[in-house]
Amino acid sequence: MAKTLRTSGDYTIKTGTGASGSNTVTFDSKTTRVSGDLVVDGTSTTLNTATLTIEDPIIRLAKNNTNTVDTDSGILVERGVDNNAAFYWNEGDTVFKAVTTTSDGTGTSITDTALANIRAAEPSNTADVATKNYVDTTVGGGFSLKVAGDDSTQITVGSGNTLQFSGTNGITTKGAEPDTITISLANNLENIHSITNSSTNADLSLSANSNGSVVIDDVLTFPANRSGEPSATAVTKVFAQTPSGGGTGLFFNNTSVGSGAAGELISKKKATALAIALG
Repeated sequence: MAKTLRTSGDYTIKTGTGASGSNTVTFDSKTTRVSGDLVVDGTSTTLNTATLTIEDPIIRLAKNNTNTVDTDSGILVERGVDNNAAFYWNEGDTVFKAVTTTSDGTGTSITDTALANIRAAEPSNTADVATKNYVDTTVGGGFSLKVAGDDSTQITVGSGNTLQFSGTNGITTKGAEPDTITISLANNLENIHSITNSSTNADLSLSANSNGSVVIDDVLTFPANRSGEPSATAVTKVFAQTPSGGGTGLFFNNTSVGSGAAGELISKKKATALAIALG
């Protein structure tokens, strides 16, 4: 028959020396119900149940963690002869990790033996975790990069392809990690047919180092299509115009020569004729 035990104050059931002893209190019934709060002050709580049902929507772990020690916290699954599995917060790395582990759940740390896979649904929101299939088909399969040279011809670099920078005629390229392409010019450039200064009225300078000279090892051509003669300066300027009395069409001016007036270089034929004429 039902029986109720009532007291007007605290009620203690104690066996032997209590919590410091080795005795056990056993409740042997189909259901043991605690109507008020249940507080367990021991060091270990073991539930030998087949099914655990918890009404609380939030489970709080590491309650007394003051963050003065590196404390990992999470859920550990025993797997018998295989390494255990765990999904936990790694305090040292400040990340959630899914791993296999040799740890048994005692202590304050979990030792990883290997990372474990996490399977998720295909993402439908920008904040969802991306699956491998999503990355392969949406990002990897759909990725392409278009590159164009000076001729505006577009080249498509698809997923898995390599964009290579090729040098020629004294220009070399070299790749290095991380993400660096170095383009170098050799001392001797080959097959350079034209050098143009695109700035209006700007000079184009060729300078040799120290006491070296600028050497022109072939025909030097002066097109006679300039408009007028250049302004004279203290530097000798050589230019071409319509041939005149000198018979060469090659002129020069310098502010230190003839007050800067242009003079024409005399050809050998003209010089010989002049010498004969002057006796």
